[in-house]
Amino acid sequence: MTQPIEDYALIGDLMTSGLVGRDGSLDWLCLPRFDSGACFARLLGDEENGHWRIAPLDAADGERCTRRAYVDGSLILESYWETDTGTVKVIDFMPQRDVAPDVIRIVEGVSGRVRMGSTLRLRFDYGHVVPWVRRSDGDRVAVAGPDSVWFRSEPPVRTWGEDNSTRSQFPVTAGRRVAFVLTWHASHEPRPEPVDPFAALEQSLADWREWTDRCRYEGPYREAVTRSLITLKALTYAPTGGIAAAATTSLPEELGGVRNWDYRYCWLRDSTLTLGSLLSTGFLDEALAWRAWLLRAVAGDPADLQIMYGIAGERRIPESELPWLRGYASSAPVRVGNAAVDQLQLDVYGEVLDSLYLARASGIPSEHHAWRIQLALLDFLEQNWHRPDEGLWEVRGPRRHFVHSKVMAWVAADRAVRTLERDPSMAGAEDVERWRAMRDEVHRDVCARGYDPERGTFTQYYGSRELDAATLLIPRVGFLPPDDPRVVGTVDAVREELGRSGLVRRYSTEGPSVDGLPGDEGAFLACSFWLADALHLTGRPKEARALFERLLAVRNDVGLLAEEYDPVAGRQLGNFPQAFSHVGLVNTALTLAREEAEAGPGAAG
Repeated sequence: MTQPIEDYALIGDLMTSGLVGRDGSLDWLCLPRFDSGACFARLLGDEENGHWRIAPLDAADGERCTRRAYVDGSLILESYWETDTGTVKVIDFMPQRDVAPDVIRIVEGVSGRVRMGSTLRLRFDYGHVVPWVRRSDGDRVAVAGPDSVWFRSEPPVRTWGEDNSTRSQFPVTAGRRVAFVLTWHASHEPRPEPVDPFAALEQSLADWREWTDRCRYEGPYREAVTRSLITLKALTYAPTGGIAAAATTSLPEELGGVRNWDYRYCWLRDSTLTLGSLLSTGFLDEALAWRAWLLRAVAGDPADLQIMYGIAGERRIPESELPWLRGYASSAPVRVGNAAVDQLQLDVYGEVLDSLYLARASGIPSEHHAWRIQLALLDFLEQNWHRPDEGLWEVRGPRRHFVHSKVMAWVAADRAVRTLERDPSMAGAEDVERWRAMRDEVHRDVCARGYDPERGTFTQYYGSRELDAATLLIPRVGFLPPDDPRVVGTVDAVREELGRSGLVRRYSTEGPSVDGLPGDEGAFLACSFWLADALHLTGRPKEARALFERLLAVRNDVGLLAEEYDPVAGRQLGNFPQAFSHVGLVNTALTLAREEAEAGPGAAG
């Protein structure tokens, strides 16, 4: 049976990640990177596509854990089963990597005596390839093509092969611990030095707590903010600083539908909001690494700027389908790669310039070549902002003149003007009037062609009556002040027409949809956080706080959010966990915290 998306918890080592269900099964794991082929792909198929389950042997007791939680300030997951014969805890984590990726699962007796079982079913290449498994020095090694996995327990327990799986059975009593270690390495390389699982647990906890202790956010909702920041850190590819949009591919935006995409890459649309959340909460090193990734990724011909890149800055992300996987809840096709990489999205130019402006304004030392890159991007945008594009949401229908794309073109020119006004000695200062003129022209164009005076709202694209939640960002980026009637009208219209049980969809999918795809999707969580921000900016802080707390209630039991939510079915939808959703949570909490601080003591009541 397919587990709800919200039944999963994330583990990871800052280079890749896995998802553990409430039934004790590790159903998704890509090795050695976020975007590598999965060796456990049950999430998108069935048990034969690979998984690793540890649970009590009694089916009645072992169906789902009784309770679970992360150890405070960490990504170490503890799941408890309370059975008729006793209580047992399973600790799941991936230590921050030294040489090779390790998955460690420690079974610990809490009380009584519980019979436990482990079923390890490795399937490389997204559940497609069955490896050859042999014994070696008491351990097991599985090999197929480029992949090799070593598997051992400490202390050794009874283990045997059955149905192309590795099975183990063992009892635990109070205080007894049994650790399982799964280690991947390239099959042509020698086996890495085995890790001590119990020492690794202590070191991992220390590593995570040392990191979370750097968080300087002390406002309301600190637990939720900290968990979201840990999730963003877990989605960071440490060698490059790139932040994956999500840990998964092809989790559907509609159960049984075709809106299934690969999100294991880095989107430029996320850059400003992500950078802002990191800088505002004290994580300067992560902000510096993200900016460095951004500069490396966008370097080159401005005409070739992409909307997304690989976690190391790769440009080629070819999309293909995996027909042997039936899809989560029969939502097919399952896709790897993302063809949207080849789309024209003019908003990304604004997002890059806005991010680098924010970094400079926050005191991060600028680099001379970075400003030269920005000027080149602006030169290109000046000649091309009039063009239609696919827009922020990567629609697979016709190109259009999306309002958000034009607004972000305005942002690009505006940030260049502000930069040169602050430091007239910078290169390109002689062009400041040119950028002012571009900024004014874009502004006039958007207000004339992207605003519906009859309904009092900005629309999705020029000449449209459709709405787009991205227009909620108009006051945030400074295009118009929050008290402008056009802003207030847009916020009200988006809430009314795109609202769904208090949350917000990106745009309407009814009738002939702008995105060229059949079916529907859930409320988009990042957009719902944007609505909370917009309500606050337009003078409705109580409504903003109420919406924020509604969104907090959508999180699963360990504080994680997917991309979307179905408020009718009460189910999370889309790839999971989603960085954009957690960035939204952090930024809205920061906004509300500033409001509370300005209001003074007792404001929260």
